Amino acid sequence: MYAGIFFLTLFTTGAMAQTNPIRFGIRAGLNVADWQGQATQTVSCLLDLTNGYANKQTRQGFHAGVYASIPLSEQFTLEPGLQYSQKGTRLQGTFSSQALELLNVSTTVTSQAAYLDVPVLARFYVTKGFNIYAGPQVSFLLSNKINTHASLLGFSVLNRDFNVSNGMRSLDVALVGGVGYRFENGFNLGVGYDYGLNTIDQRGNFNTYNRVVKASIGFEF
Repeated sequence: MYAGIFFLTLFTTGAMAQTNPIRFGIRAGLNVADWQGQATQTVSCLLDLTNGYANKQTRQGFHAGVYASIPLSEQFTLEPGLQYSQKGTRLQGTFSSQALELLNVSTTVTSQAAYLDVPVLARFYVTKGFNIYAGPQVSFLLSNKINTHASLLGFSVLNRDFNVSNGMRSLDVALVGGVGYRFENGFNLGVGYDYGLNTIDQRGNFNTYNRVVKASIGFEF
């Protein structure tokens, strides 16, 4: 029975691929990333450089990669992909370091995390071009640096990167969803949201999760 279902699926997919062949594409765009949860405590714990006060902001970055569009029916496609993606967050407040003889100067602390995202999306075409999509995503941490920039009276007094990859979870899992539009020539646009499911802290001491809004443009060959 299972063998019959398997071969029927292969036959249906093969027949669909003949009329609607698999297409490959490239995609890139803007990331607006943030941490949800105990982000301020996480960064302060990792660096021990702030005095406990900071305003959390989003971090702007980008994503770029490749994908395949596999037709399952006239309205459904399966879309596995692979892309480089910048995530993290930004904190602004005051900075104190007795060792560096700096007290209460204006500072920006930015988590500059880079991931390799592997989404597997199901895309449903509401009309010929307009579509909605959703699916799981696994992300592998490539690097994470905390940049601390401090200034006093408009002059830069500190600009230093700290490597904190060891404190970050190497594997992140998220749910992805969004909307898009594909033109007949293969050009496409999309806006989506990555909702992280597991804490980014390796030990799970802080309930901090990745959240990313993505706006992208792409092209299918």
